[in-house]
Amino acid sequence: MPNHDANTSGQVGYRRPPKSTRFQKGRSGNPRGRPKARRRDIPYDHLLGQMVVVREAGREHRVTAAEAFLLHITKRGMEGDSASARASLAAIAEAQARRGLANPQTFSIVCKSVSPGSVGCALDALGMAHKLNKYSEEARYQLNPWIVEAALARFGSRRLSIEEQRIVVEATGTPQKVNWPTWWEVFE
Repeated sequence: MPNHDANTSGQVGYRRPPKSTRFQKGRSGNPRGRPKARRRDIPYDHLLGQMVVVREAGREHRVTAAEAFLLHITKRGMEGDSASARASLAAIAEAQARRGLANPQTFSIVCKSVSPGSVGCALDALGMAHKLNKYSEEARYQLNPWIVEAALARFGSRRLSIEEQRIVVEATGTPQKVNWPTWWEVFE
């Protein structure tokens, strides 16, 4: 047990600081307060800018973490996860808004063949298209009118060529139900 009498007698040493340096009544022992954290928020810019390796179709390639994240949520959206589909569509819309729709190379029509079952469940679940023959292994879909209208609305002032218009009309399930833009020339 420590000797309290020694502390009052003016002795200084281990666990007996001099009276002049002890905490004064009414004065903080830490006058500057707790130091602020140098970085409280997550460094998203640094993390999302890092390069990562992504494996697609058996091939590896390097992309930024942000691109890998967008690829992942897009893939999940195409597999039928509606929340991921909404998130990826919102990210695409935001990116297009930042770039501006005036860029003529923003849009192009791409015709691709896909293996059966790869995107069908997402197209059906989102109501974007319907399969022509449900019992066939061939993946032939036709677009629903609302998705055609939504896609054309994003073109802004850009117009499609006659050949591109034919491709869109052929890919549309019921072209007579589409509200075509005023500049549209091919209807059947």
